[in-house]
Amino acid sequence: MASGVVTGMATGWPAPAKLNLTLRILGRRADGYHRLQTLFQFLDVGDDLHLTVRPDGQIRLLIPVPGVPDEENLVVRAARLLQAVTGCQLGVDLRLDKRLPQGGGLGGGSSDAATTLVALNQLWGTGLGEDELAELGLALGADVPVFVRGRAAWGEGVGERLTPVMVPECWFLVMTPPCMVTTADVFRHPKLTRNSPSITITDFISGDDRNDCLEVVRGGYPPVARAIAWLDGFARARLTGTGACVFASFSSRAEAEAVLLQAPAELSGFVARGLNRSPLLDRLAAG
Repeated sequence: MASGVVTGMATGWPAPAKLNLTLRILGRRADGYHRLQTLFQFLDVGDDLHLTVRPDGQIRLLIPVPGVPDEENLVVRAARLLQAVTGCQLGVDLRLDKRLPQGGGLGGGSSDAATTLVALNQLWGTGLGEDELAELGLALGADVPVFVRGRAAWGEGVGERLTPVMVPECWFLVMTPPCMVTTADVFRHPKLTRNSPSITITDFISGDDRNDCLEVVRGGYPPVARAIAWLDGFARARLTGTGACVFASFSSRAEAEAVLLQAPAELSGFVARGLNRSPLLDRLAAG
């Protein structure tokens, strides 16, 4: 057992949500993936992960996520990947308190995977650096590295080439339509825009913040279209990632909450603050 590792005691770790404040599709690569430009910002809400180190090497998910086999769950895959790469002989019990909707564009699964890598690297004493953890995360999903690094970022490539940025930490009203959008289906859609010209961060700050997936998702998912139409009555509604969640920014929590109170019964949502620094980094620094 690694020196200083404590087994049998549960520790809690945050897995925050993210918003894509813009998403442009520049083209398709030879391997089928798309070249993107996006801006990631974290939210002060998310899932919670509770980890208990085991001395026997077993990796167990204590509460299965409905519809996701344990072997496909990203927290299990992340733990096994870190274990395999480092040769760690320790194991872990994983309990995931899932609050973020699946297929919502809030990065829940990617954030869960990143938190697993970062937390277990500390708890197991495996000693990998941020760059090494981000590289491992990329094998699990294109959005995992930004959650590992924990800083709001301008993303390029498939979203893995990251430049840290500081943008206003607005209050957001995020609506969660009752449907799940499959990213692969959106990127396969024949009407998806795939030839947007590249922009700079300065262009984004000047107001060029469209999401190239919006029209495909709005046309294919009526609950998303209804959420956008309703939210547009109060502030400009935007899609995060490939959806299904849509959001709008407000100057204060009170303003966002006042709008949420007016939502029709079939629409649900939440108010959150945008963050340029992930709560995961604060938890890591606390030891």
